[in-house]
Amino acid sequence: MTQELYQKAMKFAGEKHKDQKYPGTNINYLLHISNVAMEVLLAHTSENNFDINFAIQAAILHDTIEDTNTNFEEIKNEFGERIAKAVAALSKDKTLSTKEEQMTDSLNRINQLEKEVGIVKLADRISNLQGPPKHWSKEKIIRYHTEAKAISKSLKDKNEYLNNRLEQKIDEYKISIEA
Repeated sequence: MTQELYQKAMKFAGEKHKDQKYPGTNINYLLHISNVAMEVLLAHTSENNFDINFAIQAAILHDTIEDTNTNFEEIKNEFGERIAKAVAALSKDKTLSTKEEQMTDSLNRINQLEKEVGIVKLADRISNLQGPPKHWSKEKIIRYHTEAKAISKSLKDKNEYLNNRLEQKIDEYKISIEA
């Protein structure tokens, strides 16, 4: 992996997410971005069978379309069409009426692209399963847990290391439901 690609993507994401906080905290959103990138890097050390440059850029940029004013064309112009398609697939289509439809649609689009895109989604959900924000209702925690299981099932063939990590996180997260 080249540091230049990492740094370019991180600078872009840092600018785009500069005012965003990690949900339920006062922590800058780049914590989440760096955690997703770390999961991808660790997966690559475990299974060196995917394009780390592509995967790490997609990991760093994965929420820019969904959470900021960034659009497909801007990603395409800065990072190329392949990265832009990956980020678009990792973004929920908010024109769909339910969270379930949005997730199903995103997973379908992810599964139409290279495995690196699925790897990023696995890493993203692993990062998001660090424990639910204190302000979430029990129903939302249960929905998020159910959604994580659907992600694991849909992307089970993308990376064994990350699939195992996600299954472990799902089991740990279940404790939040039972508490």
